[in-house]
Amino acid sequence: MIQLTLAVLAFVGGHFLLSSPPVRGPVVSRVGEPAFSGIYSALMLAVFVWMVRAFRAASFIPLWSVPADALVIPAIVMPFVCLLLVGSLTVRNPTMIMQSIAASGDPAPGVLKVTRYPMLWAFGLWAVAHLIVNGEMAAQLLFGGIAILAFGGTLAIDAKRRARDPAGFVRLAAQTSNIPMAALVVGRTRLRFGDIGWWRLLLAAALYAALNFAHPFFSGRTLT
Repeated sequence: MIQLTLAVLAFVGGHFLLSSPPVRGPVVSRVGEPAFSGIYSALMLAVFVWMVRAFRAASFIPLWSVPADALVIPAIVMPFVCLLLVGSLTVRNPTMIMQSIAASGDPAPGVLKVTRYPMLWAFGLWAVAHLIVNGEMAAQLLFGGIAILAFGGTLAIDAKRRARDPAGFVRLAAQTSNIPMAALVVGRTRLRFGDIGWWRLLLAAALYAALNFAHPFFSGRTLT
């Protein structure tokens, strides 16, 4: 459990530390943006592998009994997670690493009208759904750390984008929101079916089916 705690702290803290302006700025000025991104990705991948291995090796320490009815929560949440993830990977996303806010045109295409952080919200919702249905310490550490990283990451990136490109961030924020659906609910933007499209829905459904098929091999239960 100590190894898992250290790995989660390194994974979450490493993301925030390495991407913070006081650390990132000097390193980028020395090695350049592409090299920094490569170093950053390699380090976080190594820590991620450490975290997963520590999770698998951690002792089972029950904290509470999970009601059987609660197991339906991931089955409800995961289709939306898959759609957010697919959407985040199939549109130009100005909040991703090494991307900038477009000076013209639609600054928030596709699923970005739902949230400007579809990938982070996908991982955050996935983590929260699994926090609810895993009442043991190792899972709480793992999924809790990922949830903190995902949701905290949206706030950190907002602050950096606002400082780096104030005018661009205003254009982006006018068409989307951090919290999913918030901009749509208040009428700041509109989402048409064409912004998502059948092919993204089908791809998200295929991803959900693949995850449901593979889930028993690494967790012992299906998503449904």
